[in-house]
Amino acid sequence: MEYRVLGSSGLNVPALSFGTGTFGGNHPFFGKWGNSTVEQANRIVDICLDAGANLFDTADVYSFGQSEEILGQTISGQRDEAQPAYSGGKSRRTRRRGGICHCG
Repeated sequence: MEYRVLGSSGLNVPALSFGTGTFGGNHPFFGKWGNSTVEQANRIVDICLDAGANLFDTADVYSFGQSEEILGQTISGQRDEAQPAYSGGKSRRTRRRGGICHCG
């Protein structure tokens, strides 16, 4: 995996990230993309981490927060390896976070 420094943050991030909009997916909009369960998300995250992709895009607007909840469950215990990136959604909760959050 190719890694790059993210701006002036000093974070070394992979050139590819994984969008978790399909995690949960019981909302009509996101359900059309997919509806990955926790078990399926665990497998997807493992595949990403094995390939060196450790940057995951999520937001509280993805399936009304299910994406964040499922991602949190899947990376529990792997926080040194995984870096969630919170998308700029419309809610104040997401805007407060902003940017990249390194879990290590």
